[in-house]
Amino acid sequence: MRVLFYVGESKWSSCARAMLAVARGFTARGHEVTIACCAGSKLEALATHAAIDVGLIDPTGTAAGGMWDLQRIMQQRTPQVVIVATERDQMIVSSTRLFAKRAAVLRRVQPFARLNVQRLTKLSLRFTDAGLVFCTEREMNDAGAAGWSLPSAVAPLGVDASRYDDVVPAPRREMSVPDEGVLIACAYESSGRTRIATLFRTLAFLAPRHPDLHAVVFGPDSLDEQLRMHASALNVNSIVTFLGDVDDPLSVMRSANVGWSVGDGDAGAFACLDFMSLRMPVIADRSPLVQHYVADGITGLLLSPGEPAHTASSVAAFLAGEERRTAMGQAGRTRVQRDFTETAMIDGFERATTAAAERLGARKVPTA
Repeated sequence: MRVLFYVGESKWSSCARAMLAVARGFTARGHEVTIACCAGSKLEALATHAAIDVGLIDPTGTAAGGMWDLQRIMQQRTPQVVIVATERDQMIVSSTRLFAKRAAVLRRVQPFARLNVQRLTKLSLRFTDAGLVFCTEREMNDAGAAGWSLPSAVAPLGVDASRYDDVVPAPRREMSVPDEGVLIACAYESSGRTRIATLFRTLAFLAPRHPDLHAVVFGPDSLDEQLRMHASALNVNSIVTFLGDVDDPLSVMRSANVGWSVGDGDAGAFACLDFMSLRMPVIADRSPLVQHYVADGITGLLLSPGEPAHTASSVAAFLAGEERRTAMGQAGRTRVQRDFTETAMIDGFERATTAAAERLGARKVPTA
């Protein structure tokens, strides 16, 4: 099958990571895969390194320019199915009738993200062979109950836990963090701006009695000046290190004792899965997304809204129990291997693309 993955954003994100993982899996299974992405982007470099065919689009162009770039790529590759992950990309793909006649369009919905679309996108969904791909059965059923009658499928977000075994911890000294003591690693994207406040407030309560405690914040947007100002306002700048968008985030995670997840959608889900695959317990604010991936009291600690002092007390007790944290880390790894595999994600997308191609083929067959 010929499949095109269209990613219009030049910035690397957890969403792009998910698309790349599925594209890599499809390529391994013998499908003809192309990733259309911005020239000079990290996605282009990673896709090329994985020996995946790449079609380049102008990262500085408008939506109309993106349509012309996509037209060229579509004419050259003639895909049967195009997979997108954002509303903007869906409009670019679906709004051109030339494309709609040639390929079905699948839109992947990030885990536990609301499917809010604009009027033009709704119209484009009605006039193209379109479908939706969700991460859970619950989300797919909720969309159906909300009136979405489009063909839908489930492809659970997952990772290959075996790839984490060779991850080497980043030297703490090179990250400007203490060699000894408890280190909390926080994977950050802009969607976690509100939830990271829980981490800062907790550190503010714990620091006076736990001088060996430190946190490292890394990922896209983690050098945002507002984050530093927030940490400074709570007087925790001395025990928080902001690393920025590091080249090897897994090595940073490996160097820590505990993982803290703050993001929404793919960012939050991947953070949970990465930490658990590395046999690290997870701390996070309680939410439907985190509850789906992290078993409270078994693979991590989920914090309920309440007084900061009570939250800090819960985290302090959690950090003090090293044996319990180790057991949680092991349980997390087992949970990923059992419930959140990359193979299951690729299987789900393969079923969805096959069904979409079959629907498109049936529509093109003239009736008697």
